[in-house]
Amino acid sequence: MRESELSEDQVVELAEMFRLMGDPSRLKIIAACLHAPISVSDIATKLGLSQPLVSHHLRLLRAARVLRAERRGKQIFYAAADEHVRHVISDMADHVCERLPSDLDDTAGET
Repeated sequence: MRESELSEDQVVELAEMFRLMGDPSRLKIIAACLHAPISVSDIATKLGLSQPLVSHHLRLLRAARVLRAERRGKQIFYAAADEHVRHVISDMADHVCERLPSDLDDTAGET
């Protein structure tokens, strides 16, 4: 889809998704949920965050359709909502990690 095809409401929704993913704690939570469903307590332990804070962030991310929840017995597990979310995060992480030859030239004179 091209950006010119987005309605005003879709532009607003997309901007809100990017705003939500712009918070470092929420981005870490999303990353923790990319490869396999994970429980709130495991997310909190893995990231060193409190369970209430993780739950708060998860509510926002679910409402924005970035993550989905799946109940297993008494626990709820969270995962990326779909492949689109996985690809956006994965592609941007790859972009951040790649070093282009021009990047190396720009830092040659720095100490």
